[in-house]
Amino acid sequence: SSNVYGGTFRVLNQVFQNFRIGYSIEDTTDLAALESKITPDVKAILVESPANPLLTVTDLAGVAAIAKKHGILSIVDNTFMTPYLQRPIALGIDIVLHSATKYLGGHSDVVAGLTVVNDEALAQRLAFLQNATGGVLAPFDSFLLIRGIKTLGVRLDRHVYNAETAASHLLHHPAVKKVYYPGLPDAQGYEINKKQAKNGGAMISFELRENYDIKKFFSSLHLVALAESLGGVESLVCHPASMTHASIPYEVRQQVGITDGLIRLSVGIENIEDILSDIDQAIAQSEVTQA
Repeated sequence: SSNVYGGTFRVLNQVFQNFRIGYSIEDTTDLAALESKITPDVKAILVESPANPLLTVTDLAGVAAIAKKHGILSIVDNTFMTPYLQRPIALGIDIVLHSATKYLGGHSDVVAGLTVVNDEALAQRLAFLQNATGGVLAPFDSFLLIRGIKTLGVRLDRHVYNAETAASHLLHHPAVKKVYYPGLPDAQGYEINKKQAKNGGAMISFELRENYDIKKFFSSLHLVALAESLGGVESLVCHPASMTHASIPYEVRQQVGITDGLIRLSVGIENIEDILSDIDQAIAQSEVTQA
């Protein structure tokens, strides 16, 4: 994907390259252009859909078909959607990744990750690597994750209701310049997302107009907290350019559209009126008045 989680970029750029595993950042929303970039050296396509932080949507069935045609692996980070909202394996994807720290755990109290496959041989290869590298979750963390998954559907129903309401509210707010949310009818990839996912999820990104101070906006929030994580029961905002995506060079961020004015909102399960009231008052506080 052209925009991905900063931690993913960090691993690709600063870890995998040391093992001589190369990568290129491509726009996976354009399947024809994506396929044209496949060479004999390419072994896998890694996609986030919706992507972090611009919520761009990729046709996962299309990616799976391209990967199979060229005999390479298709990998999807499904953290933003979870299996409750989107099931990439059913669309033909080979490997699905989840940061279980987020929605699957749901309470911001466990650090975990999951890899899901639908092929026995691939599962055995991954099991060997997991055992050889010691990538095993501790018993108590496993307990916390199982506990969280039990309420996943109930939580996400509320998350999504709040997010849909918040996205519509922000779309019509005079101080907001742009809203990124796959559930909005005019969003990039809206029709594709409707086909492959249950709804638009609970992550929103937006930009304020130029006469608003983004730092003042963050410092004026009371209920919504400024933090890097997402997917917990509490609403969180972050500034991708200086937080989650700070490891991505400025030039690359600008190229893919992660501007310094971008705000990412993980919509929690609090009363939606409380969430919107807090955001509105923070926006009002952040307006820059002319001297």
